[in-house]
Amino acid sequence: MTSFLIKAHENRAQSSWNGYKDCAFCRIIKDELPSFRVFENDLVVAVLDILPLRKGHTLVIPKAHFSRLSELPPEYAAAVGLAVTKVAHALTQALDNTALNVVCNQEYAQAVPHVHYHVIPAPTFGKQPLTPVAKDTEPLTMKEMHQREFDGRTELDEEEGEILAKQIRSKL
Repeated sequence: MTSFLIKAHENRAQSSWNGYKDCAFCRIIKDELPSFRVFENDLVVAVLDILPLRKGHTLVIPKAHFSRLSELPPEYAAAVGLAVTKVAHALTQALDNTALNVVCNQEYAQAVPHVHYHVIPAPTFGKQPLTPVAKDTEPLTMKEMHQREFDGRTELDEEEGEILAKQIRSKL
């Protein structure tokens, strides 16, 4: 799925990942930017993605700034792991969909230089197809489905975000 984002990061200089001063996630953690928080403890926060791949797309973020997963101290790695599990469980219950994708990128295809995990509910093409398939057309390939899904992304609406965050929090 992230293959559509990768091209934008292929030639980025590594030095841009050192000393990042205006990190969006750090600003969310400090309440300088709005977010829909679904989970929080002393070391981790989980928020709904503002440009979700699918309903319920959640980011699990350590509260201390680390650009690379390979630099994450063990206590933060453990806390993030526990939070990913809690959020995943809550999402499966809130959305009645046990299929998830959990992704963590390091530099390559990473849009924000702060360690974070994406917990993304899987599509439910059988229940709600992205586009109707006419009887005389071939079914979409997996690549075509992913491209349509990616192209169909929209910003998370504030009202929808509040409702969804409340649903997820109720399952924690």
